[in-house]
Amino acid sequence: MSVTGPSEPMLLAPKDAAKPAIGAATSRVDARLKVTGGARYGSDIDGGRQPAHGYLRTSAIARGRVTRIDETEARRVPGVLEILTFRNVGDRIKPGKTLSDQGYMGSSIAPLASDRIQHAGQIVALVVADSFEAARDAAQRLDIAYAEERPSATFDSPGLKEGLTNPKPKSKEGEESGDENPKVGDARSAFATAPVKVDQRYETPTQHHNPIELFTTTCAWSGDELTVWESSQNMYGFKNGLAEQLGIPADKVRTVSPFVGGAFGSRGSLTQRTAIVALAAKMVGRPVRLEATRSDGFTIATYRAETRHRVRLAAGHDGKLLALIHEGWEISSRPDDYKVAGTDASTRLYACPNVDSNVTIVHADRNTPGFMRSPPETPYLFALESAMDELAVALKMDPVELRRVNDTQVEPIKGLPYTSRALMPCFDAAAAAFGWSKRTPEPGSMRDGDWLIGWGCASSMYPTQMGAASARVTLSPQGRVIVQTATHEIGQGVTTVIALTAADRLGVPLDQVTVEVGDSRLPPSPVASGSNSTASVCNVVAKACADIRERIVSAAVVPGAPFAGVTPASLVLADGKLTTPDGRAEPLAQAMARATGGAIEAYAENIPHGVKPDALQGLYKGQGKLAGGAKMKDRIQFAFGAQFAEVCVHRLTREVRASRVVGAYAAGRIVNPKTAKSQLMGGQIWGISAALHEATEIDRRTARYYNDDLAEYLIPVNADITRVETIFLPEQDEKVNDLGIKGLGELGNVGLNAAVANAVWHATGVRVRELPVRIEKLLVA
Repeated sequence: MSVTGPSEPMLLAPKDAAKPAIGAATSRVDARLKVTGGARYGSDIDGGRQPAHGYLRTSAIARGRVTRIDETEARRVPGVLEILTFRNVGDRIKPGKTLSDQGYMGSSIAPLASDRIQHAGQIVALVVADSFEAARDAAQRLDIAYAEERPSATFDSPGLKEGLTNPKPKSKEGEESGDENPKVGDARSAFATAPVKVDQRYETPTQHHNPIELFTTTCAWSGDELTVWESSQNMYGFKNGLAEQLGIPADKVRTVSPFVGGAFGSRGSLTQRTAIVALAAKMVGRPVRLEATRSDGFTIATYRAETRHRVRLAAGHDGKLLALIHEGWEISSRPDDYKVAGTDASTRLYACPNVDSNVTIVHADRNTPGFMRSPPETPYLFALESAMDELAVALKMDPVELRRVNDTQVEPIKGLPYTSRALMPCFDAAAAAFGWSKRTPEPGSMRDGDWLIGWGCASSMYPTQMGAASARVTLSPQGRVIVQTATHEIGQGVTTVIALTAADRLGVPLDQVTVEVGDSRLPPSPVASGSNSTASVCNVVAKACADIRERIVSAAVVPGAPFAGVTPASLVLADGKLTTPDGRAEPLAQAMARATGGAIEAYAENIPHGVKPDALQGLYKGQGKLAGGAKMKDRIQFAFGAQFAEVCVHRLTREVRASRVVGAYAAGRIVNPKTAKSQLMGGQIWGISAALHEATEIDRRTARYYNDDLAEYLIPVNADITRVETIFLPEQDEKVNDLGIKGLGELGNVGLNAAVANAVWHATGVRVRELPVRIEKLLVA
């Protein structure tokens, strides 16, 4: 295996998988690079040519103005090259639109544009010096004074601004876009007259991504051309967005991201730091490298917005839902309308004739939130699945059976059929593996010495998405394959599934496939979000491979060819040979020579339903962005799962341990079960973390984060995670796309926070409706 360098990230598959096939459990093609330190991440690349180093100074207040920046002491530090502030940047960098507003940015706040401060931790200066230490020393010596105004920190703070997500915005073409608040029937009247009701409020906290790799950017100019090395989930989005900010042609910008050390949504939108570093590199005439601190990562990038919910469920005595009303409130920044709007999922999970929903954006003096693994579903299904558990208690019904009674093959809002829906088979498989039949329903009835044992469950769901993608595949007469596409290896194993797809379709050993990704000079692919990468990229790679196969096969069956008269579809391309059903074979090199006389190259594009036909061409020209396809008009697409959790709560101390979790998932065709299982297990562990550990604490007086480091931001360690079981249910769904791939990277953590909270109630009789579940919330009279 080899990597040719940061400008041409190439991955050669290992030799231990000689006969690959889609669906075969396969070791990562990049595994050796990663475990030996050979993988090059954005943070490993310095741009060469004596790179200078940058260090940020960020705002100590959340709202107000900068009244003084005295650079005297900072400029006395040996090695300081330049100091960028609003005084020498101003309008040289355009703000750009946010990703949720059809732009590229994580925030619309223009970097270093004025003296105005709109959130704590906003960038107020970048110091550039010969060394990291000199830049840090100088940044800390800047004398900055502020005129502070009273900030609005979070829910219930004075001075907040509220705005509804309704109505849905219209695109220029007049088509609906953005999020909606689904409604059907008369939910409020049905709720008022129903015999069994639940009316409760739930909360989820601010959470931060904290990927292992820090937020690092290196920029270098060669004449009027800019190269940016930055770990990214959005190669073309970064390229085009940065060009727009700097006012230069997009073909003058190249973005490179061979490997990504964790993302989870945090690297999907362009942060305002990148343009500042690019401008600094232009000003000092050298490459500039910025490695932001862990603390700065809490404010210069996005995060999961905190949410509040009111869920009202009504049912008959048989458990069938009669009404579902889900209202949500979400924190965003003062200038931006970023919204999670998860009612689009929560209102479509169960059969219900009367549904109402609404989402309100609450604008505070905070940095703008953004995508974080399963952004809408994780907070919104916590509320819904907690309420479903409370409804089961009110009905004296088993929680699994309540979900069975309300299972449906048609979503309730528009009556659209699911392309496939295996929710209850997931519950049946997970319940059997978990031993759910041994559960006694009374709270506190299951014990192990001083430990109270609780069991809980919840549904998981995630929409199936697919973006416009392109790929170039080249097959040599020697049977070597090169696949090129500007997708992103964010750790999910996309390079492995690409290699598997090409090897499977062209009949070559896996170790003969080389994959090139992570460079904006390669054919464009969509932003790696919404679990769309495998579906988007593998389908277009398969399409290019099909083109190559067609050319080889067509040449082999013409009159005078060895296989003349043979049905083309019956020919098999495998093991470096072209073989007929009766066993006759021809070496691949000979078959290719007849077709082209040499290597065969195929370029393919795949434009899903709802994506403009010229989307890929627009990206090449620096226009537009790649997103998931629009919703189908005649069907609805989701992957489903069932989550079960066991917790142990000490009867005296109220310490909570998640002793085991079981998840069963139906997610279409699984290209590589080995990496897929890792993805789902990671999501399940994150679900435990969301339930029991994670919360970004904020000072309500100053709107500043307290625990902005990994010393105080709680995440689970090995001792917190004991048994995690992951089950795949075979599912064939030919309606979602040609390969039947649904995507699963974000499915594993949805619902598990509710399953854990429901288990805590079963153990203690205490219902915790505000995450995370902590000891003090269980110390009740």
